[in-house]
Amino acid sequence: MSDTNSTPGSHASFDLTVRNARIVTATDDFHGDIGIRDGRIVTVAQDLPAGTRDIDAGGKLVFPGGIDSHCHIEQLSSMGVMCADDWHSASVSAAFGGNTTIVPFAAQHKGDSLREVATNYAASAAAKSVIDYSYHLIISDPTEQTIERDLPELIREGITSFKVFMTYDKLKLNDTQLLDVFAVAAREGALPMIHAENNDVILWIARHLIAKGYTAPKYHATSHAPAAENEATNRAIQLASVLDVPILIVHVSTLGGAQAIHSAKALGASVHGETCPHYLLLTAEDLDLPGTEGAKFCCSPPPRDEASQEALWKALKNGVLQLFSSDHAPYRYDESGKIPAGDATTFKQVANGLPGLEVRMPLLFSEGVLKGRISLNEFVALTSTNHAKMYGMHPRKGCIAPGADADLVIWDAECTRTVTHAGLHDAVGYTPYEGRSVTGWPQTVISRGRVVVDGDTLQVAAGSGEFIARGLPAPLREQRKHSPETHFLRSLFSLDKTEQ
Repeated sequence: MSDTNSTPGSHASFDLTVRNARIVTATDDFHGDIGIRDGRIVTVAQDLPAGTRDIDAGGKLVFPGGIDSHCHIEQLSSMGVMCADDWHSASVSAAFGGNTTIVPFAAQHKGDSLREVATNYAASAAAKSVIDYSYHLIISDPTEQTIERDLPELIREGITSFKVFMTYDKLKLNDTQLLDVFAVAAREGALPMIHAENNDVILWIARHLIAKGYTAPKYHATSHAPAAENEATNRAIQLASVLDVPILIVHVSTLGGAQAIHSAKALGASVHGETCPHYLLLTAEDLDLPGTEGAKFCCSPPPRDEASQEALWKALKNGVLQLFSSDHAPYRYDESGKIPAGDATTFKQVANGLPGLEVRMPLLFSEGVLKGRISLNEFVALTSTNHAKMYGMHPRKGCIAPGADADLVIWDAECTRTVTHAGLHDAVGYTPYEGRSVTGWPQTVISRGRVVVDGDTLQVAAGSGEFIARGLPAPLREQRKHSPETHFLRSLFSLDKTEQ
C-alpha cells in the first residue's frame, strides 16, 4: 500500500481517495475506489482520480470501520474499582484494533444523578477520545427523577440505549423496576441492554463454596452456573413481552441463553443477542491456575466449555446473535484492580472483566473468517454494520456508501502476529490471549476522512473524536402487530408514539 500526495490540479474533487481496494460491506464484495470530501464518502466507483491525499490499498480488503458497542472505559465498578483505561488509552487501543467508533457506559450508581453522570462522562470523552464515540447509560437507581425526567431527556438528546443488571447487589433491578425502565424505553425510543444472570442463584452457590473453603478464582465459574444465565435470560424475555418491548441480551455465554433468544425470535419477539471473544475462545479451565493467576480470566458471565463455544459460533452464523463486542472491562492484575486483597483475594472479591478492545476484530477474522465459520460479509456485519443499525447510527456509520462518514479500515489479511500485551496499546498490563497466533490485522484506520492509524503510528490528537448523537434503534423501527391485551397495556402507558 502506498500513500502519496497527488499532482497539482488532480485532486479537485476529493480530500482523500482510497484506490485499488477490495471493498467488503455486510452485503457486497467488489473492487473499486472511494472518494472522500469533508469527512464523508462522496462516491464509490472505479478508476477515481487521486485526491489531495491518495492511498493505494494495493488490492487489500477495505471494511467499514469497526464499532465496539460494548466496552467499559473510565468507569467505576460497583465494587469501587476504576477501569485501567481512560478515554484516551482506550480509544487509542480501539483505533489500533480497527475501530472508528466506540460506545461504552456512563454508569449510575445508587444515589447518583443520572444527568450529572452523563454530563461528566461526556466531558471526559470530548477531551480525550481520538475516535468517534457515543455512550450508553447504566441505570441502577430508577428513582422518580431518573425515570420521569433524566432518562427521557437523555434519550431525546441521542443516548438511545441503556443497560440494566439482573445481578450484582449494588446494580441489579427487581422485576418491577425492569418493567418501569422497559416502559420508558418503549415510549421514548431506546433499546434496553440486559445483563441476564440470576443473582440469588449465584449468591447461594458462592455462599456454600466459601463456607467449605473453595475460594480460588476458578470457583467464580462454578458459582455463575449456566442455569443462572439461562433463567434470567428467559425471565428478561418474558418481562419484555408484557409490553412487547424490544431488548438486547448482552454477552451471551450459554447454549441455553442462545436457545432462549432463538425461541423468542421464532415466536415473533424483538429479542436480540450479543457475544464476545472470550466466550468463543476461552473456557472455565483457563481460570484454573496457581494462586490468584486465574483472576485474569474472571468475568461475568464466565467462559464456559467447548460445547458452548460451538453453540455460540452457530448462533453468530445463523443470526440469533447479531453483535460481536469486546466487553472490554480492563482491571490491572494488582491490588488496584483484579486482586484487591493480594494473594488472599477470594473469587467473590475479584474485579470481573477482561480486556479485549484491540484484538476483537483480529480474533474474529482469524478464528471466524479464516477457519470458515463466517463469511467476510458476516464479519463486517458482526463487527460494524449491525452495531450501527442496532444503536441508531446507520447509515452514517457501519457502511461504505455515499453520504456515510468516511470510516474505513484497510485490512492486511495475510499479516500474522503473536498477541502480546507489549504489542497492544491499552493500560491494563496483560491480555488473556497472550501468545495466541492471529492472522489478519488492520493496517490503516481512517475516521471521518482522517488517517488515525497508519501501521504502528497514531496520527491524531486526544479530543479529536466526535460525539455521535444516535437516532431510533433499528428494533424500534419495526412495525409490530400486538395482541389485544398487549395493545391495551401499551396504550395505557402511551408506548406507541415511536411506531406511528
